[in-house]
Amino acid sequence: MTSNLEILQQQDPDVYAALKGEEQRQKSGIELIPSENYTFPEVLSTLGSVFTNKYSEGYPGRRYYGGQEYTDQIETLARDRAKAVFKCEHANVQPLSGSAMNQAVYLGLLEPGDTILAMDLSHGGHLTHGAPVSHMGKLFNFVRYVTNPVDGSIDYDQVRKDALEHKPKMVLCGYTSYPRDIDYAKFKAIADEVGAITMTDASHFGGLVAGEAMANPFDFGFDVVTTTTHKSLRGPRGGMVLCKKEFASKIDKSVFPGLQGGPHMNAVAGIAVTLKRAQTQEFKDYAEQVLVNSKTLANELMQRQASLVTGGTDNHMMVVDTMESYGLDGRVAEETLDKVNITTNKQIIPDDPLPPLRPSGIRIGTPAATARGMGEADMKQLGEWIDRCLRSPEDEAVIGEIQGAVETFCKKFPVPGL
Repeated sequence: MTSNLEILQQQDPDVYAALKGEEQRQKSGIELIPSENYTFPEVLSTLGSVFTNKYSEGYPGRRYYGGQEYTDQIETLARDRAKAVFKCEHANVQPLSGSAMNQAVYLGLLEPGDTILAMDLSHGGHLTHGAPVSHMGKLFNFVRYVTNPVDGSIDYDQVRKDALEHKPKMVLCGYTSYPRDIDYAKFKAIADEVGAITMTDASHFGGLVAGEAMANPFDFGFDVVTTTTHKSLRGPRGGMVLCKKEFASKIDKSVFPGLQGGPHMNAVAGIAVTLKRAQTQEFKDYAEQVLVNSKTLANELMQRQASLVTGGTDNHMMVVDTMESYGLDGRVAEETLDKVNITTNKQIIPDDPLPPLRPSGIRIGTPAATARGMGEADMKQLGEWIDRCLRSPEDEAVIGEIQGAVETFCKKFPVPGL
């Protein structure tokens, strides 16, 4: 019987070649972008399943199309498992991405022009946290808090002053490039003082919350938590909105029909599978190892005199100031590491004097490497390779030696599902 992959090869050799090329790239390189990961093999099966064929506007028991017996089963499973994993009262698993889930929260719980207090993009926040170039930044009045210039940490006293001055309707915490944990109790106290809704964007660290390696915002009385389902959770690409029961109806209406049409049921099936895996001891061990690996890699780089934003990490990522450490901007550092099959991403640092496409740093994370089974000793080796590579970006002999060593190293760590 001819497989679907063989049919693709016959019908579209160009796409097939790109697919096989990407497969080989993933096998022979080390993925250190914090927002990327390897999904579970069974999730790959759901994404190419018959659920791709089914249109399912609406919610379980309230669809606009017939033939929903099994889609309802899948979505109900995903919602129930999300509530169990994150210890929340309601879950919407339909958002198509992280940006969409955040937009659904703003549009569902606030009015255009309302004030939201959130983290500034250049200090670790996300585009959807009110960056002026984003549509949400134009629809809502974002007041963006910044980090302490001395150590790069969140200045909670300043956050409180900003809240008291601007009286936001929502106080948002969460990050895309901030290497420290969040003091949820302080954020909740600040929000309560001004009568604001509390929201955490846990897109990056949702899997670490699910695996009980990092604190759960709901344990501190937060109203809403959003998280992507890929990244540290290791599921398909998608998003979830988790909230208290009092916000459930507004959130659901905001996702559909307010923001999007039919959900991608193949992704919802993958989310259900992922959330079952998230309840296992194996996943909890994985989440803990992600943090151990991150701290080990950060310490190795700092011992080699690399300068890290905030001087280390509490989570799965670190931000290296490559200009200060190596005299290289982030773009050059990223491209140099690409030559040795180590994938990172260029990253702005707080108050970065350089432009976003040529910033002063790179962002490094350990979720994907940990998913391949790498441990502390391997992180120390990675730290050595990264440091040597960035200290000798023009030395072809050094680059060639490390590239060969990385390829050999990667053969010991199969990519899940490939």
